[in-house]
Amino acid sequence: MGLYDILKTKWTDPNTNNMPLMRKITAGLIAGGVGAAVGTRGRGDGPDAGRRPSPPAQRRNYKSVVDAITQMSKNEGIGSLWRGSSLTVNRAMLVTASQLASYDQFKEMILERDLMKDGLGTHVTASFAAGFVAAVASNPVDVIKTRVMNMKVEAGMAAPYSGAVDCAMKTIKAEGPMALYKGFIPTISRQGPFTVVLFVTLEQVRKLFKDF
Repeated sequence: MGLYDILKTKWTDPNTNNMPLMRKITAGLIAGGVGAAVGTRGRGDGPDAGRRPSPPAQRRNYKSVVDAITQMSKNEGIGSLWRGSSLTVNRAMLVTASQLASYDQFKEMILERDLMKDGLGTHVTASFAAGFVAAVASNPVDVIKTRVMNMKVEAGMAAPYSGAVDCAMKTIKAEGPMALYKGFIPTISRQGPFTVVLFVTLEQVRKLFKDF
């Protein structure tokens, strides 16, 4: 959020006091990518978007983070510790860009058309719309990321997926395009309220710092 605001300050058109949509998206992609590169983490056996919890026979049953790192390094190689990290970064870039860019865009549209004043109603409306956009943009990546990160790699056997594109193509071929939107209802149910709270809080913090 901080990096996005810095880029927004630098890239805002001084004549209109607005930032073009493509610059908003670019700023969001950069901010999301940097944030995810710093905070990438792995997954366990629990549920995620588009996927039920692993069957008991397929669970790794890690006892701790150290145990997970040890087992993965021993059984699947050091590279397995970074499996899916590129997808995590890509997802964060999509979510951040779609959330921040769409929120600012919806807010500007509401204010420019004088539909509402710059207050809580505008912030809630724009943020919920941004949450929906973020859910639509990120759900396919969530499904692919989860499948790639949790694929079972047997010694001496080829991996089920060679990468994200291969996973997406095989998923669409086997289950149809809508398979990429499995778990969408839980995603929007989580993403919508989270985005509303995020931006409403952000606006209050901005107002607080502006007053000081």
